[in-house]
Amino acid sequence: SVMGFVEPLKRLPELLRIRRMVFRHFRDNPPDVFLGIDSPDFNLHLEQKLRRCGVRTAHMVSPSVWAWRQGRIRKIKRAVDLMLCLFPFETAIYERHGIPAQCVGHPLADEIPPHTDRAAARAGLALEAGGKLLALLPGSRSGEVRMLAPLFLQAADLLWRENPQLSFVIPAANDSRRDELTQILAAYPQLPVTLLSGRSREAMAAADAVLLASGTATLEAALLRRPMVVAYRMGHLSWWLLSRLVKTEYAALPNVLAGKALVPELLQDAATPAAMVSTLQPLLAEGGAAQQQVQEFEAIHRNLRQDCAVQSAAVLARLAARDQEVT
Repeated sequence: SVMGFVEPLKRLPELLRIRRMVFRHFRDNPPDVFLGIDSPDFNLHLEQKLRRCGVRTAHMVSPSVWAWRQGRIRKIKRAVDLMLCLFPFETAIYERHGIPAQCVGHPLADEIPPHTDRAAARAGLALEAGGKLLALLPGSRSGEVRMLAPLFLQAADLLWRENPQLSFVIPAANDSRRDELTQILAAYPQLPVTLLSGRSREAMAAADAVLLASGTATLEAALLRRPMVVAYRMGHLSWWLLSRLVKTEYAALPNVLAGKALVPELLQDAATPAAMVSTLQPLLAEGGAAQQQVQEFEAIHRNLRQDCAVQSAAVLARLAARDQEVT
């Protein structure tokens, strides 16, 4: 629930205590395989210690070693018997370092059908069937909402003044985020906004375009075939550190997967309401910019739809059986 460089330090004693507790449990009750899912700063250390105790270890969701902190690959080699990658391009990185890796595809690509019905999504959310709808997703963490939601709503207000037929939907990740968003929305009583509790996927499916924070939601929007603009801001110190460590050209997953600037990225100082408006207008007009994004999203979906659950279960079963070779 914490993200960044500086922010987790405030919770460090708690996080270390939890990790020690988990390690002691599995050291004393060794499983056939320990699978760490994501959270690499928490799980890789845990996996390394358990592996030293004779436990076979696997990790699902490769850390973004292709983007930053490439030195982590050495720790990964010590920590895991197998890396389960969600993206096809990641396995080559592990092969170069002699780490067994398997691309299993992305579970979201299996969950989300190739075609989603916008009208049905709007009906399910009790939204008006006609008119343009923009989904606003300023993130699931308090810090993200605090930084991004006011900017998103300023952009929405500018767009609405140009097109009063435009309406908006904002899914709140939980009750705390809903309370925060309700307070921020009080400054825009005239704006036609529907605030939802959860249901972010339905909100994006119902929309004509999406303005959202960088993160996994960008991939979800791509798999839903919804044109998007990605924006993000973080604390100045965290941004200063991150901008010096990141080695990839793109932040948004659709751009990383496409290998080009497919969707607009507005990061830190570039994430202004005016920039959001200028990049969203062509997408809401449903012209060539929107269609180009959608066509590329279709190709991304095909590449990631690999029956992730079945593939993961099969390779983990082989690892549990102590097979020497995992393919």
